[in-house]
Amino acid sequence: MPKVYIIDVTNRDGVQTSRIGAAKLQKTILNMMLNEMGIYQSEFGFPFVGHERNYLNTNLELWEKGVLKPLRLSGWCRAVAGDVKKSCEMTKVKLLNLSISTSDQMIVNKFRGKLDRDGVIAEMTEAVACAKENGMEWIGVNAEDASRTDMDYLVRFANAAKEAGAHSIRYCDTLGYDDPVTIYKRINHLAKEVGLPIEIHCHNDLGMAVANSVEGARGAIDAGVDAYINTCINGVGERAGNADLVSCILALKYSSGFRERNLLDERVDLTKAWKLAKYASHVFDVPIPMNQPGVGSNAFAHESGIHADGALKDRRNYELYDYEDLGRGEPEIIPTGRIITTGAYGGIKGFLKVYSDLGITFESEDQAARILELVQYADLHTGKPLTEEELRFIAAYPEESAKIMTLTPWQ
Repeated sequence: MPKVYIIDVTNRDGVQTSRIGAAKLQKTILNMMLNEMGIYQSEFGFPFVGHERNYLNTNLELWEKGVLKPLRLSGWCRAVAGDVKKSCEMTKVKLLNLSISTSDQMIVNKFRGKLDRDGVIAEMTEAVACAKENGMEWIGVNAEDASRTDMDYLVRFANAAKEAGAHSIRYCDTLGYDDPVTIYKRINHLAKEVGLPIEIHCHNDLGMAVANSVEGARGAIDAGVDAYINTCINGVGERAGNADLVSCILALKYSSGFRERNLLDERVDLTKAWKLAKYASHVFDVPIPMNQPGVGSNAFAHESGIHADGALKDRRNYELYDYEDLGRGEPEIIPTGRIITTGAYGGIKGFLKVYSDLGITFESEDQAARILELVQYADLHTGKPLTEEELRFIAAYPEESAKIMTLTPWQ
């Protein structure tokens, strides 16, 4: 039976969003949390971009050591042989998604005579061949603006990718143009014609990213192939955002058309969602909307008489799932007295107090001094107070932390 897997693209599509971003240490912590949550794959960055090199290679080292396993770590680049070669020269990435526009709108008005339909396929197949020659173990081909692409051409494009050696096809609803009915039909037809797993990549310009993602996944499953839903944490993403990670999981687990089918990857642990959502909100400086499914402050709040009465009698009257399912319910303690923090200008005493409160001690003064220096750099690197997760990571993986935070222009 085909399954639905989650490929989270926060560390690629999320961080390229206008007016938000994430430091390399923060991207690493997001990968750690995604792994703890049982997410199948993280599209963790751009392997052809210089400032990503140390972060990407160090995360792959952490994967080799088992720290980030079994999370799969994949890169993204244009379906251009030059980008592929540069990715292979700069990083040890072995899983790569190659992206190129396929709609007439973009072929005509983006490429402007440089490529036509045949040229797009030729460019893509050359890039796939280059990826194979350079030892890529998994190659995904992305049809950007697939939802506005002529269906017969999209099938021809996808079959050409398959023949060239692609392992999956990413159907990109780049402008959120599809609706749940159209995306089911299109992906179901594409999957039947091509016979490869389908990735579903939906944007939220018309407010349907989550609905389109799960219906697109249903279309692939009903055609007999695995589905890979692309998500972003808290629904961040370009313009109106991408399909929200938690909302997609909730829909697959609890909606009437999915709950009995058990299609979602069994490794997904929804109890990690609350912690992940809060950390991502901190990283991006984007508050979680109070009405955000599962993790919003009002997701389990009741006031009106009928609702409060019903919820108190039996939570299932007004709650489709439990807050414990999301990892919620424990009280949060906020200190209101003296607070000691550590950061760019902190000293050894405050540093030791902070780590002692986390239950962490050091074997020697030299070790403590080295970790303190990393903490000082990390505070500058992230540009905001360090979280418990970041402090723990630095202490546990000091050498890797140093490499992740090292950025060297003009190399």
